[in-house]
Amino acid sequence: MSRGTQRLIWTAAIFLFISFITRIGLAFFSGGDYTPAEWVRLIVVGFLFDLIVSTWILLPSAIYDALMPEFSTNSTWHRWENRLAALAGTVLLGFIIFVAVAEFTFWEEFSSRFNFIAVDYLIYTNVVIGNILESYPITLWASSVVGASLAIAWFTWPRNQDSPRSTWVFRWARVAALAVFVALGIGIVSQDIAETTPNVYVQQLSNNGIYALISAYRNNELSYEKYYPTIKAADLNSQIRSLVREGNSKFISSAGIQRQITARTTKKDVNIVYITVESLSADFLGVFGNKSGLTPEMDRLARQGLLFTNLYATGTRTVRGLEALSVGTPPTPGQSIVRRPKNAGLENLGEELKENGWTPYWIYGGYGFFDNMNAFFGANGYKVIDRTDADAEGIAISAENIWGIADEDLFSLVIANLDREYARGNTFFAHVMTTSNHRPFTFPENRIDMPQKRRTSAVRYTDWALGDFIRRVSSKPWFKNTLFVIVSDHTAKAAGKTDLPPSRYHIPMIWYGPGLIEPGKMDRLMSQIDVVPTLLGWLGVNYTSGLFGYDIFNLEPGRERAFISTYQKLGYLKANGLVVLDVNRKAVVTNGLPASSGSPIAQKDSTLINEAISWYQSASMYFRTGRLKDVVD
Repeated sequence: MSRGTQRLIWTAAIFLFISFITRIGLAFFSGGDYTPAEWVRLIVVGFLFDLIVSTWILLPSAIYDALMPEFSTNSTWHRWENRLAALAGTVLLGFIIFVAVAEFTFWEEFSSRFNFIAVDYLIYTNVVIGNILESYPITLWASSVVGASLAIAWFTWPRNQDSPRSTWVFRWARVAALAVFVALGIGIVSQDIAETTPNVYVQQLSNNGIYALISAYRNNELSYEKYYPTIKAADLNSQIRSLVREGNSKFISSAGIQRQITARTTKKDVNIVYITVESLSADFLGVFGNKSGLTPEMDRLARQGLLFTNLYATGTRTVRGLEALSVGTPPTPGQSIVRRPKNAGLENLGEELKENGWTPYWIYGGYGFFDNMNAFFGANGYKVIDRTDADAEGIAISAENIWGIADEDLFSLVIANLDREYARGNTFFAHVMTTSNHRPFTFPENRIDMPQKRRTSAVRYTDWALGDFIRRVSSKPWFKNTLFVIVSDHTAKAAGKTDLPPSRYHIPMIWYGPGLIEPGKMDRLMSQIDVVPTLLGWLGVNYTSGLFGYDIFNLEPGRERAFISTYQKLGYLKANGLVVLDVNRKAVVTNGLPASSGSPIAQKDSTLINEAISWYQSASMYFRTGRLKDVVD
């Protein structure tokens, strides 16, 4: 057997073996609670994807073998070529092991093989690499990967490197064959093959991490009209208008959803501090049944303020939450609007308040270039502040990591800017985004009695920082005229065995303003996109609206709904029914909230499905055609 063939067989065998071990390891890592049929499926289908990716890896090696000239077995060039090939094989082995390790860390965070999040994070290498360095024992892991690569290569690399080369024709025929298989793998096989099972974990395990990463890169933005079910344009207009209507609104034309909103209360000239808390699942809070005592401050604020108990995040990433909490639109497939081109001048909460006399701020504890956040808010009427402004304010940083400054220091930055705005005699609106409840989960020492680098510890610290912030501002002259809105961007982990488990999207929201709002609970089903119109309604603002959300205080009973999504799957949650829209598939209706799990689905006919399509198709079309732009009153 020629040495080129030996090397290709070695490469294929190493890759397929490590991919198999990775798949089995991830299966047990995720719980391992699979039926025999599911085990067979994830192994067999997974092997298909491994074979496809192996052709991608083998093709460069085959081209190298075809191009390399023949050297005498006694020549120095022959010995150096063997050493170079052995080194290349060892480096490739190290890469394969590195990817396997990375898959476990990614799964721990997102319960998924590599997806569009991994693609996005590759763009922000400084932040992401810094996050990795601060979160994991990289020196130990890197040493282990290098050591394992050297050891495996030493014992397994083909020893007979003096065997003759294959013929020129055979070498190039092998290149051509591999090229054909690469083309077939890209052009014919798709990720849909892995996803023909209802168990989402099995879907992920049936895939290959490298294949999933490339697929995510190719499908990072999805055309709704091309990939999802649609309804006719004439029907869409009347359907979406009937869905967004409210009693105090009047459409301003015969097409679209632009409507004049008449305030239902007297205008309240109060300040708003709108705090978006990183990765805060509802089940972290004691008021939602958690017994660990992680959130005594937020539990206190919830009892003293208005607690929204049935609110659902639209997605699984910060930018998706920020989209909902500013623009108030259902999630469009692929990228969040925050990350997309042509996202300037949209109708949004800050712009509406600015037109009515408020000064809007975007204040972020991290570097706002990440995920395009500063650019988005700056292009939509906000004054932009991030961690780079802390030094100019003379704020002594208590602790920071690659993700951001400690939440207490972020709140010091908030106070400095709001004090100055109050001194100017202005009413302000500050959208604040925290960072401490994010990997690497580090925070200042001596704040809480819990260890560093644990998510539960970071939740406890974030809660402490919120309580400390409220205590610090309670003596400010602007405190009594300020409503504090505390809401999560998304939950800590949204993945589950079903496509879109609603309980994994459940987030808290607290409105706290002594003397401004009565303590109580709002138990109605509510989407994150409803926060903007609900707040504008409570403030008593008249405005022209192109928002998709509802003022929950002004909505007739029975019309409540929520939107939950991944970058590809779009969910429409209403009563006990959940519609799931997916790429190139028919809409599926399943049971919805856990409280009604197992009960009969309210609507199995086309009505619920058409509602879901109307919301999502309209949101995608309106953004694409510029109809989400702000209309000045």
